[in-house]
Amino acid sequence: MKISIVTVGKLKEKYLKHGIEEYVKRLGPYAKVDIIEVPDEKAPENLSEAQMEEVKQKEGERILSKISQETYVMTLEIEAKQLTSEKLASHMDSLATYGKSKVAFVIGGSLGLSEEVLKRSDFSLSFSKMTFPHQLMRLMLVEQVYRAFKIMKGEPYHK
Repeated sequence: MKISIVTVGKLKEKYLKHGIEEYVKRLGPYAKVDIIEVPDEKAPENLSEAQMEEVKQKEGERILSKISQETYVMTLEIEAKQLTSEKLASHMDSLATYGKSKVAFVIGGSLGLSEEVLKRSDFSLSFSKMTFPHQLMRLMLVEQVYRAFKIMKGEPYHK
């Protein structure tokens, strides 16, 4: 399986980079993982509703330019379906079973995802009703993808 994590913004924190690198390395035997960063749109602190939509639109165009037509897209959204680790593993296993070998997880910028990205999504996933920094979400996501593969293979790690 080929996993892409398409995310807005550059990761600066070394401790997060190291954690993500570790899980990407651990995922090596199971999947090819690419982390694709698209630039965030520079914007002032206080934006109007129209300006927020414009920022999301521009970031969304960058995101969609990195996703091929045959890719199964899972967007991370606060108001989406929450899954257990086992259910995520089961969902990913069924994707592989039915020939969906390219999967992209999408993490939006600080304002969220554009309407176009949401429409392109095949599955909306929420980790929590809480808000997390999108840089930290990368680490949490790659760990859960690793956990999902361990569960699918029946290997120890999960508990």
